[in-house]
Amino acid sequence: MSLRSAKVAVLVYDLFEQVEFEEPIRRLLSEGISPTIISANKLSMQAMKHNVPGDLFKADKLIGDANKEDYIALILPGGALNADNLRMNNKAREWIHFFLNNDRLIAAICHAPWLLVSADAIEERRVTSYFTLQDDIRNVGAEWIDQPVVVDGNLITSRKPADLDDFDTAIIDWLST
Repeated sequence: MSLRSAKVAVLVYDLFEQVEFEEPIRRLLSEGISPTIISANKLSMQAMKHNVPGDLFKADKLIGDANKEDYIALILPGGALNADNLRMNNKAREWIHFFLNNDRLIAAICHAPWLLVSADAIEERRVTSYFTLQDDIRNVGAEWIDQPVVVDGNLITSRKPADLDDFDTAIIDWLST
């Protein structure tokens, strides 16, 4: 696959962690990839900078209007409020199963692996996340690893904003193969 032809979706709910949204997008754009921003609830979205409101963003489309088959990769920014809501969205869970079962990339950072847990999609997988999710991840039969980035086939996970450079590089490396 040509890196520049890769179709990448960034899926959020609302109240996502701004830096975990912006930095992967910035890296993709620097590689010539224009990701599609997909929202699970509304087109106008509020980002968070940890526990305070961040900037406003606009999604390209709602998940109900997007076709998961159009994308080779799905990026899931974190943020506790975003992830907690997104994991209860049935369409988002469907996307998780589709991507994992069809050798398409899922890249989830910080609290975003909660969606993987709620989708019951990571049993026997190697995963990292924000440290507070480790019990949830282990309880569904996955191996939680405290590393900046864990790559397990078509699943890339990362712990926190401080690990974004490694996370972004892992995404680009996967898309380049």
